[in-house]
Amino acid sequence: MKHKVLALLEENSNLPLEDIAVELGLNLEEVADIIQKAESDGTIKRYKAVIDWEKLEEVGEKTLAFIEVRVTPERDYGFERVANRIKKFNEVHSLYLLSGGYDLHVVVEGDNIKDIATFVSRKLSTMDNVLSTATHFLLKTYKNDGDIMNDDEEGPERIPISAS
Repeated sequence: MKHKVLALLEENSNLPLEDIAVELGLNLEEVADIIQKAESDGTIKRYKAVIDWEKLEEVGEKTLAFIEVRVTPERDYGFERVANRIKKFNEVHSLYLLSGGYDLHVVVEGDNIKDIATFVSRKLSTMDNVLSTATHFLLKTYKNDGDIMNDDEEGPERIPISAS
């Protein structure tokens, strides 16, 4: 039952405990206990809101980049030591181990493209065991963590063309 409680919280962290209890057929104390234990043992890392930053004109836009990194794994450690070094950089938003042509997927945030380029050229690509990188800059977000962004922006309506 723990996973069902946590799945509901992941979808909406503001969901009242009473609603979770009713939906899952639990009593309020059971729900509160599951959540408290998950917070204590680190299963719940934090609660956060999903913000559509493009709707806030007064906020200076951040630049996001997705960087694919090819790495030489170390004997006895694999990718762990290099990943542990990369995740400590303040610019790193997220870090994943991948299958396929690249080993690591790094999501980096900066004030502008130049900040990210500097991070890649001075910090990331100069690390021991980093063989190569490929950087992709975020241009627009359509969906984030399951939430549709800019759903009021459908774009121009296409005019149907018929062959007559």
